[in-house]
Amino acid sequence: MEESAKKPQSAARKWAGYLIKYGIPLLVSVLLCRLLFKDVDYDQMMGTIREQCDWRWIGLALVISIFSHIFRAMRWQIQLRAMDVRPPLFTLVLSIFGTYAVNLVLPRLGELWRTGYIARNQDAPFSKVFGSMVADRLADTVTVLLLTVITFLLATTQLSVFFSENQEAYLRILATLQSPWLWGAAVACLVLLVLFFRWKSNIGFVQKIQNFCTGIWKGFAAIATMKGKGRWLLLTFCIWGCYFLQLYVAFFAFGFTADIAREYGVLAVLVTFILSSISMGVPSNGGIGPWQWSVIFALGLYHLNRPDATAFANLVMGSQTLLLILLGIFTFAAIALQNRSLKRKQLKSNN
Repeated sequence: MEESAKKPQSAARKWAGYLIKYGIPLLVSVLLCRLLFKDVDYDQMMGTIREQCDWRWIGLALVISIFSHIFRAMRWQIQLRAMDVRPPLFTLVLSIFGTYAVNLVLPRLGELWRTGYIARNQDAPFSKVFGSMVADRLADTVTVLLLTVITFLLATTQLSVFFSENQEAYLRILATLQSPWLWGAAVACLVLLVLFFRWKSNIGFVQKIQNFCTGIWKGFAAIATMKGKGRWLLLTFCIWGCYFLQLYVAFFAFGFTADIAREYGVLAVLVTFILSSISMGVPSNGGIGPWQWSVIFALGLYHLNRPDATAFANLVMGSQTLLLILLGIFTFAAIALQNRSLKRKQLKSNN
């Protein structure tokens, strides 16, 4: 009786976990897109895109986007080699393409998918590969923070407007972070966890958790000790340079955004880029919804009317999403062909 009662309870927890992980981001995307299109004249927006867009700039932006994925694969390869995991570059490129495609459907699952794909492909410990992936994402977070600080110093007026629009939420977050109860509870939990793992280190599941955490730590530590740190930093610059450049190029697809770039210079694109990068931290399907909102707001700082800003934001996000879908199809087709080829080789060797 107890076992039968536990099974429905564990199943309920499992589904609740799925709802939190994937349902909430989907809901955020749907609600933001609904608000985004609520007062938009769809025919007018499509007319603006058809009549005023220079598609050559959008095509160039998409090409630059592909290079950013390749540079990311090259950077991850350096981290993995530091842990003696040596997948071919093409395999890593497929893993990056697949990550973004999976994230369009199930947010954050793409990172787990690419970790599992590389771990299986190279017969490597999942925790070790996962640690390198977390370190890869941590590098992006640090980069965004640094760029935000630089942009804030260069464009204090525009960003001050942004933060003043969200002042209540900002003050709440600040008050929470300054709360002694928060930090006291965090320290207490950390101490209890350390004592528990030391006291119960002979239990099987505790040992598994310890091994998993060790693998993650090795992934972090690999950055500090690996060979090719200079190349790793250069590739980080290339990745984020591509992200910025593809948005900068897209500005010239429309006359009204090109005028902003010419009048206010690179700084206007940088402000838009930073706000859109920060928005990617909001849980959503591939950034759909939050990304457009932040871009529309940023362009509004430079006095661009909402209909034109909406047309620009939706076209850039839409074309990028279409590219990710196509790259995802290419990725999973290539993986299927590789698996079929591998099975044929195994059958031949067995015969």
